[in-house]
Amino acid sequence: MSPTSETTNGGRRLVIVESPAKAKTIKGYLGPGYVVEASVGHIRDLPNGAAEVPAKYKGESWARLGVNVDAGFQPLYVVNSDKKDQVRKLKELLAESDELYLATDEDREGEAIAWHLREVLKPKVPVRRMVFHEITRDAIRAAVNNPRELNQLLVDAQETRRILDRLYGYEVSPVLWKKVMPRLSAGRVQSVATRLVVERERERIAFHPAAYWDLTGTFATDGGGADGGPDTFGARLVSVDGRRIAQGRDFGPDGQLKNPGQVRQLDEAAARELAQSLAGAAFSVRSVESKPYRRSPYAPFRTTTLQQEASRKLGMGAKATMQVAQRLYENGFITYMRTDSTTLSETAVAAARAQVTQLYGREYLPEKPRTYASKVKNAQEAHEAIRPSGDRFRTPAETGLTGEQFRLYELIWKRTVASQMKDAVGQSVAVRVAGTGAGGQDCEFGATGKIITFHGFMKAYVEGADDPNAELDDRERRLPQVAEGDPLAARELAADGHSTKPPARYTEASLVKELEEREIGRPSTYASIIGTILDRRYVFKKGTALVPSFLSFAVVNLLEQHFGRLVDYDFTAKMEDDLDRIATGDAEAVPWLRRFYFGEGGEGVGVAAEAGNGDGDHLGGLKELVTDLGAIDAREISSFPVGEGIVLRVGRYGPYVEAPPEEGAAEGEPGKRADVPDELPPDELTVELAKELLAKPSGDFELGTDPVSGHPIVGRDGRYGPYVTEVLPEGTPKTGKNAVKPRTASLFKTMRLDTITLDDALKLLSLPRVVGTDPESGDDITAQNGRYGPYLKKGTDSRSLESEEQLFTITLEQAQAIYAQPKKRGRAAAKPPLKELGTDPVTQAPVVVKDGRFGPYVTDGETNATLRRDDDPETITPERGFELLAEKRAKGPAKKTAKKTAAKKTTKKAAAKKTTTKKAAAKTTAAKKTAAKKTSAATKTAAKKTTAAKKTSAAKKATSKAENGPSEE
Repeated sequence: MSPTSETTNGGRRLVIVESPAKAKTIKGYLGPGYVVEASVGHIRDLPNGAAEVPAKYKGESWARLGVNVDAGFQPLYVVNSDKKDQVRKLKELLAESDELYLATDEDREGEAIAWHLREVLKPKVPVRRMVFHEITRDAIRAAVNNPRELNQLLVDAQETRRILDRLYGYEVSPVLWKKVMPRLSAGRVQSVATRLVVERERERIAFHPAAYWDLTGTFATDGGGADGGPDTFGARLVSVDGRRIAQGRDFGPDGQLKNPGQVRQLDEAAARELAQSLAGAAFSVRSVESKPYRRSPYAPFRTTTLQQEASRKLGMGAKATMQVAQRLYENGFITYMRTDSTTLSETAVAAARAQVTQLYGREYLPEKPRTYASKVKNAQEAHEAIRPSGDRFRTPAETGLTGEQFRLYELIWKRTVASQMKDAVGQSVAVRVAGTGAGGQDCEFGATGKIITFHGFMKAYVEGADDPNAELDDRERRLPQVAEGDPLAARELAADGHSTKPPARYTEASLVKELEEREIGRPSTYASIIGTILDRRYVFKKGTALVPSFLSFAVVNLLEQHFGRLVDYDFTAKMEDDLDRIATGDAEAVPWLRRFYFGEGGEGVGVAAEAGNGDGDHLGGLKELVTDLGAIDAREISSFPVGEGIVLRVGRYGPYVEAPPEEGAAEGEPGKRADVPDELPPDELTVELAKELLAKPSGDFELGTDPVSGHPIVGRDGRYGPYVTEVLPEGTPKTGKNAVKPRTASLFKTMRLDTITLDDALKLLSLPRVVGTDPESGDDITAQNGRYGPYLKKGTDSRSLESEEQLFTITLEQAQAIYAQPKKRGRAAAKPPLKELGTDPVTQAPVVVKDGRFGPYVTDGETNATLRRDDDPETITPERGFELLAEKRAKGPAKKTAKKTAAKKTTKKAAAKKTTTKKAAAKTTAAKKTAAKKTSAATKTAAKKTTAAKKTSAAKKATSKAENGPSEE
């Protein structure tokens, strides 16, 4: 029975989903008798701050947590302040309905939203749980006709997670406030993710590069190229006298060989000497080994693999990827995008196989459909993989999509179709070349090749790689047809130097991959976790790399030392297992929370009472850990040695370096200090750089005395950049009508605080400079330096100058010539771009970096995205530029608020009314004046009394409104 026919008997059904966009799409698939409305996400949650705690609970010791830890960890839920109007609307719609369908997403979060809706709305009509994994007409109708009950196990699992995260965050974060810096936060997964990024940076700091050399030869065959293949090929030296030549993988992070007895390390001299000894040597093919090559297609996308590929191929961050995917899902283009599953339904497999045949031919279709087992431990949620929706896949060209939505849909479509195609097959070949040096050394070179004879799924899709230097699967390397014993001629032998590289920093894609491999957190939350550590300034971006701030070093240091198990990777993964057991009903939530918080039964999270290392029989719970903070030395936690006695410290106002106290300094007196730039990667803070920072002037930089005023002139580094100012004598009034303000001037862009002279400063302080008097108007023409650059001013007429130096050099004649030209209206000529980044993978438009009124930004001609504080216009990478544009486009255009729209309408109406009544008002003015003159004194007195009474009444009403607040309406 169709939804429409079921509702023609007068019944009315209320369907509640999470988002307005989803509501609009679903409404189009349901007939009359259905009302589809959005909850706009969660309608209630634990209180977010003391102001949201109901009055009757404010005196309770647990109120700040929003969880009654002494009564079975009972949560205190409150309706979000911004959702009260929506809840009221839902209640009104429900009062007019005969059935309620809760159609939120089919996962833990969606199940919890449905449960909260039922608890708050308290329906007196039948309640159905409506679930679907794609928004198509058939899927929605099937969901209406096959409802189920709420899954309380999923609700309990989500509630346990929420309570756990609240206890973690609300108990540990205040410790960070006290010992590191105010307004910091800790979280069950975000803190572990931050630790991963910090540990990678520690590895980079401890890393010592190793130099090694080898030889590269270019060899030619006798009759090369006869079969159409190449006649030359390159090969690298792999061994000398049977001993393998060291490569980068043979060195440890300390720069030393791991197994020095098994490999030979060449330095530059030895490599060049060996190359010389091989000049003129005879070379031949020592061996040829050929093996079949086969590569199977990748599984369809799940949440994390989609985030990784979108980052690699489209330059989209995890957050932007999920925002775009959400829109694709809500508008019916793809299936649900938060899933651990790689499974495709029979309908989807049939649709994919049909498109393989249609687009690539039957030779690309395997005999049997392919199936993929999930690699995610405790994979959950009853969803398919992420795929195009429907029982027939629309090709990207058929969707009508544009921009990011088109590109992301295309990525999903290609991956899905490719997953049902044949393997790629070919041949891989390894050739060894032998030659004897002048000293009798037996030298062996190696080359590998790969030929793909049938591309199979690679016709549709090839997966990207986190390493930009990695070779993709479809890359071929053709070698000449050679056989063992064939002679070869060495066209070139070159000695090559190399240096080992520190481990690469995480990108969003590789951090997501690492978290998933360690089984930490849920894939559906990774985007928000990365967003949180970026927003909290624990991590910033340098290109696409995630760089930890010095602040994160202090935070992780404290967590490792005092909350070791909370940021232990294995312990965090075990917590995930426990939460999954609660979700399946194999464990109970309250006993588990009690052990975590109070430490009962030896399964807490703290250190052992006596051992101090977590190995004892009784482990204190979270409550015990946050109560005893005496052992935490705030200064030690935030101090990190740089070398030669210099220490980096994380202070309340940012990181700084401190030198050892000077000889003869009083006990306890600190050494010289210097601020460290927030955007400096920690692995770049060397002893040399620290000394350079300490050598820079700090505080007032005395330049000399003004010979005219006798006032000292100093240079300072202010909030808005370096400037010079005069120091007025003590006692000079700073306020009042007799106040004297010191002369102040910003440095030019070409000037530096540590090189500016007294003469430079006095010239800056002489501005504005009178260039001369205009003979026509008699006005002075002055040269001034303003917010938007240097300019001339004559009365109210201003004209821009081309450079700051003109402020001192321009003559009256030159100024008059500028004023003689017509004034430019509108925008000035566009500035040339600061940097070109290449073609945007989404819009296919050229992307450049420009300098705008509010700072540098990237643009593709349509979308502009301001560079973040950590982005340097000179060093920004194309990938970072594409990512900024993707995030900006994902947010969509700024929406005008209802208040602003209403205000504009009111202004227009008022203006129209004013214009209409202006003439009438003018006509009655004379009559009013005449009547006023005839008014008696008694009438005036009465009028005054009436006015006073009105004012008193208005004041009382205003006071009442201020005290009681606006009405609910």
